[in-house]
Amino acid sequence: MSPPGPHKKTRPLAEATLPEGLDPLVRDLAGYLLTERRRSPLTVSAYAHDLKEFSNFLARESPDLSLRTVKASQIRRYIAHMFDSHGYDSRTVCRKLSSIRALYRFLKITGVLENDPAFAIPGPSVAKRKPAPLKIDDVMKLLRASLAGKTETAQLRDRAILELFYASGIRRAELAGVRLADVDLAERTIHVTGKGNKQRTVLINRTAAAAIEAYLRVRPRSADPALFLGRSGRGMTPKHVWRIFHAIYRISGLQKHASPHTLRHSFATHLVENGVDLETVRELLGHESLATTGVYLQLAMGHKRRAYDEAHPRDRIT
Repeated sequence: MSPPGPHKKTRPLAEATLPEGLDPLVRDLAGYLLTERRRSPLTVSAYAHDLKEFSNFLARESPDLSLRTVKASQIRRYIAHMFDSHGYDSRTVCRKLSSIRALYRFLKITGVLENDPAFAIPGPSVAKRKPAPLKIDDVMKLLRASLAGKTETAQLRDRAILELFYASGIRRAELAGVRLADVDLAERTIHVTGKGNKQRTVLINRTAAAAIEAYLRVRPRSADPALFLGRSGRGMTPKHVWRIFHAIYRISGLQKHASPHTLRHSFATHLVENGVDLETVRELLGHESLATTGVYLQLAMGHKRRAYDEAHPRDRIT
């Protein structure tokens, strides 16, 4: 984490949803992450909520404890508390510990604190979790599901959202951030702002393009440049997008757990299974390293093995 610089373009703190009663130190960190580190508002909001939870724990432990006065021993107690009292799994504890580490690195480099109490605290070991894509039939089942009782505009918007997830593999925050000007339906491309404010162009299929076009015909008039609008006529937040997805998922009848990120995994896996090279998939997903994308090659191996067994005549000849 590099020190704050004075000449970088700033982003308003209002872009991130921060909890009430937040410690000023955390607000300073949030502003730094948005403006200097170019972290997404969704990531900054998650850091702020994690640190609010940690701050509440310290207040319950002792009135003399605060984010400014905490010692390594209290952070270790908090880790134990997350496992014992909240029942968090190792992955969740690691994420919350990462928020705490970010705060104290920031406070040290800005000279607020002389020492970093979280520096030498190891996180719990976490087994790397493989992506769990849906089968193509399950994706189709999800895409066909529709919520009754919604207006035509809302139904067309929701259909376009789900089709866009599967067509492009974009993340939830990326989808919420798509503007009208980012969409080129003639070329079937969408300009996306990803993690770290990195820009890329993704492709969409004809079905998704048609779904977006159908929504645009009924999209309410609004000065907001966002592609997808909520009931207020303003662009939706990533949380709003998640709620739409979850509501459709619940009535779809799918037995397997699914989230917007599951469609991202499904998009990548199905492309690789159907012969798209890893470098192309990497660029479409916005991965920095090809090694990150390589996990989809492993997932596709089962599909390739079945195709091989069906195609090769030797085992069928006895």
